[in-house]
Amino acid sequence: MELFSIKNLNFAYTTERNNFALSDINFKINSGEFVTLCGKSGCGKTSLLKQLKSALTPGGFRSGSIKYCGNPIDSVSDRAQASEIGFVMQKPESQIVTDKVWHEMAFGLESLGYSTDEIRLRVSEMASFFGLQSWFYKETSTLSGGQKQLLSLASVMVLEPKILILDEPTAQLDPISAGDFMQMLLKINCELGTAILISAHNLEEVVPISDRVIVMENGRIIADDEPQSVIMKLKNSANEMFLAMPASAQIYASADHGSSCPLTVREGRDWISSFTETRKLRPVPVKKLGYNAGKTVLSAKNIWFRYQKRENDILKNISLTLHNGEWQSIVGSTGVGKTTFLSILSGSNKPYRGRVDSMGNRVCLLPQDPTTIFEHDTVIGDLSDGVSAKDEGYLQSIIKLCDLQQLLYMHPYDLSGGEQQRAALAKVLLRRPAILLLDEPTKGLDAYFKKKLAGILLNLKLHGISIIMVSHDIEFCAKYSDSCALLFDGEIISKDEPRAFFSGNNFYTTAANRISRHIIPDAITVDDVIYAIGGTPVAAREAPPPGNLKPPDDLKPVNTKIMSGRASRKSIFFSVLSIALMPLVILLGNMFIENRPYYYISAALILLSAIPFVLMFEGRKPKARELVTISVLCSLGVIGRVAFYMVPQFKPTAAIVIISAMSLGSQRGFLIGVITAFVSNIFVGQGPWT
Repeated sequence: MELFSIKNLNFAYTTERNNFALSDINFKINSGEFVTLCGKSGCGKTSLLKQLKSALTPGGFRSGSIKYCGNPIDSVSDRAQASEIGFVMQKPESQIVTDKVWHEMAFGLESLGYSTDEIRLRVSEMASFFGLQSWFYKETSTLSGGQKQLLSLASVMVLEPKILILDEPTAQLDPISAGDFMQMLLKINCELGTAILISAHNLEEVVPISDRVIVMENGRIIADDEPQSVIMKLKNSANEMFLAMPASAQIYASADHGSSCPLTVREGRDWISSFTETRKLRPVPVKKLGYNAGKTVLSAKNIWFRYQKRENDILKNISLTLHNGEWQSIVGSTGVGKTTFLSILSGSNKPYRGRVDSMGNRVCLLPQDPTTIFEHDTVIGDLSDGVSAKDEGYLQSIIKLCDLQQLLYMHPYDLSGGEQQRAALAKVLLRRPAILLLDEPTKGLDAYFKKKLAGILLNLKLHGISIIMVSHDIEFCAKYSDSCALLFDGEIISKDEPRAFFSGNNFYTTAANRISRHIIPDAITVDDVIYAIGGTPVAAREAPPPGNLKPPDDLKPVNTKIMSGRASRKSIFFSVLSIALMPLVILLGNMFIENRPYYYISAALILLSAIPFVLMFEGRKPKARELVTISVLCSLGVIGRVAFYMVPQFKPTAAIVIISAMSLGSQRGFLIGVITAFVSNIFVGQGPWT
């Protein structure tokens, strides 16, 4: 049965009608298929996936057809799409809306009006299928990243969808959690028959279990076939996406010796064992020390830390020494304290015992969520903020270094995950750090830009900049780091140079090491194995630029409200009209209302002043969690003012509004402030808030 049929699909965002995000897209998804969608960061994967569910489709212009079960997607009811088309996002925090695990699983069914008995049956059955019993009653805020992503998946699957669409679901997971998540997807596909369409950058685990692999480049599909055929096509065309394929396939392609292309570690071991029976292996070259071991630039000694006094310690007696030009990588499972440790080193948090000494060097942190450091509406606005005229040349060099020339006038939130990482890295580098702390810098990056990022960081090392990187990307750590450490239960369990570190691990190690273990000594990267067997690495070409495409004649706007950032003519007209009516309201109120006219005049003025804001923000669709948070804070503000109005020195309402603006943003802070002031005035009368 054909679930999705996409024909001649073209799509351009509202702000860039002549710059296509998707061009001439044609493919089908059949019932029960497992399809992987891959491509460089910014190639259009997320844009394509969001076209398959109307509620997520971004504003823009679209042509071509998208049919679900034979019907145009826009004609399928919201209820049918909600229950039959499951969508799991990259960030589970963006999808979880309730406080408890079991609440989250029941939320979708409750929204669709299912009976209590049906909800209880489905939730209990799905919790058992996913193995959630041990944390079924936990608060969602206490879950690890892997548990949150599994909960998001279970909450979608409880609706029994026909197809499950996932947008880079393992990007924030450690290797073990990512492997478990992929096995769960395979279980869903095999045992429940649910079709799966998943986009991914890390293809080691997902390609071997896929029926088809679709490769995108510059908004187009360049390959769509079974995995082995796609891999050989990428190799023969020297496409850079070949570097993202499973390690066993890359090693095989370097020698191209007999049999079919291996995809899994087991198949790779079998192939390499037979290949090396009649061939002499070359010894893997030893990596030389790439930093000055004599000069210390940062020292952390006996660090102990916990967030609350009565909570367990997150960090336990950790010590670390960083040398000039050294690149240290820290690996470990999700929630083990890696990000917390970086916050201690950067000075964002203080240990209750122990000491950090940066020797007077400037320390800069690239956070795990790059959006937290964006403050302006354009990338160039963020990058040029605080940059003097004399540093303009340095700014341009950083823009070129991070490949941001085509993204400068886009909103940071409109960028793909990998593009946001590049923009955030550029902003951090503009501060000229001596010590660079990186929290998951390869998250959302394709294989090509990972290689480019490595070149950037290695160049910084040559100029004496020291790096501490926290990452789940084992392959990246093994290939470029000077030393690696494993953090577990708040302690550094082991630390060594990459070859010794990864050779001794069973799970926190590379696919190349698992493939070649006990066959090729000390091989930890694909390059090591290829060198040892005398293979020839595939030289990948860079993808050509997209060029200027002529818009098709049938390009039509997508019926999705979008904020353009500019006031519409309607908004401007009513803004001017409301301002003009204000003096008239005051005049008429004083003329015709005798009993307390200021009550009625004030109410009318408030309504008039609200009209422009309603018109300007009517296109926004705030999440339920955002509305609940704002409502609760407004209630607390009103209660605080009513309860303590007799004590003018104590101002809880002011504190709530200020903290709201600082933590939630200026718009939400303003909204909380004005609602609190307006409602509380009903109870306490006029005051300084008025």
